[in-house]
Amino acid sequence: MTPVPPPAPEAPAPDVPGHDVTGHDVPELVVDGLTVRFAGLTALDEVGFTVAPGSLHALIGPNGAGKSTCFNVLSGVYRATAGSVRFGDAELTSLAPHRIAALGVARTFQNIALSGRLSTAANLMLGRHRLTRTGFLSAGLRLPAGRREERRHRARVQEIAEFVGIDAHLATPAGALPYGVQKRVELARALCLEPRILLLDEPVAGMNGAERRAMAATLRRVRAGLGLSILLVEHDMDMVARLADEVTVLDFGKRIASGPPAVIQRDPEVIRAYLGTSGAAQAAARTAGEAAARTVARTAVPAAGQAPADPPRGEGEGRPGS
Repeated sequence: MTPVPPPAPEAPAPDVPGHDVTGHDVPELVVDGLTVRFAGLTALDEVGFTVAPGSLHALIGPNGAGKSTCFNVLSGVYRATAGSVRFGDAELTSLAPHRIAALGVARTFQNIALSGRLSTAANLMLGRHRLTRTGFLSAGLRLPAGRREERRHRARVQEIAEFVGIDAHLATPAGALPYGVQKRVELARALCLEPRILLLDEPVAGMNGAERRAMAATLRRVRAGLGLSILLVEHDMDMVARLADEVTVLDFGKRIASGPPAVIQRDPEVIRAYLGTSGAAQAAARTAGEAAARTVARTAVPAAGQAPADPPRGEGEGRPGS
């Protein structure tokens, strides 16, 4: 986990017109003692962390650490065995998924979950479902009230699509879009719920370098422009280091570290979890060796007129171009 320098300051991100949420409306998400067991397997073991209002909090760890299980509890897909998840005054562990979504909790999935045959616009309109007030009769008969509400939702979909950069694809079936664009459609659909907190499950998984950088820039705009909170599960450590305010690390269902990215990158337990015991020892030895080499290079300056010492055998022999 190589430390990454902080990004250069950026120009203020544009706001999304008409968004219903401001940073003042976003409560804390407090996870306390969260435990999930499947038969004899403990997937989460008394995990706790807090997502501060308007912050970007990363949840990281090796494969099988319990990150997706945690997301599934937060969104109501799984039931907790013990512990609490509070979003403001609401206890999420007792609520069904649609009730949690109604509180302003939206998520994306590690695997794309779009309706491939529907247009991008139709997929985004699905995200407006919880905000729809028109009944079946009014919508089915195309009554004036229903038509007015539909126009408002379609205008909002257009705004969000432009903000995320997918407005050129609104008429295209989602399944016909490139993979990277489909990931953006998923993000836009989550934003169509007008959320107060976004749960993003590996939003850049499978993307190439250019797509990853573009998605990272979009997430910065989302956070700056909308003032909402983001809980991010991601394996791209460079992206986590550049975007996250706080990082929680899971391993075998337990929280092993929590703190700012710069602190997490140097944590011995985090290094061990990602590299293994032998790998962590090798990394430490390599770091110590590099530091010693730099010290020798600074002190071993040849005297005036003296030729530099010959390199050790093998360092410059037999290599192409040496």
